[in-house]
Amino acid sequence: MPASRRESMDRQRLERALEDEFGGTEADRRAVSRAARDLVDSERPSEDRGHGLTVAGVVEHLGDAPDGSSLVERWNWWMGALDTAYGGYDYFTVRFVEDDEATGLHR
Repeated sequence: MPASRRESMDRQRLERALEDEFGGTEADRRAVSRAARDLVDSERPSEDRGHGLTVAGVVEHLGDAPDGSSLVERWNWWMGALDTAYGGYDYFTVRFVEDDEATGLHR
């Protein structure tokens, strides 16, 4: 993978940006950043939209979600929009988030 693609979606930078913009729990930010990294690795956005994802782009798109949405809801809302437009994005939705303090999962 070219260095420019790796730099455009650094998970730690994304997690910090998500925290600054939307808050949420550390586990939620980690789950969304992992899904974003998987999406970048799939190369779907580049193929479908003609350009890769960036931290700023993800934050911008998540900002378009309905007011009051949690971070995970925002991510899933965007994946739903991409799935409607292009198909195949349901795979990248966040279904479960591992709690930091417990071994269980929550939705």
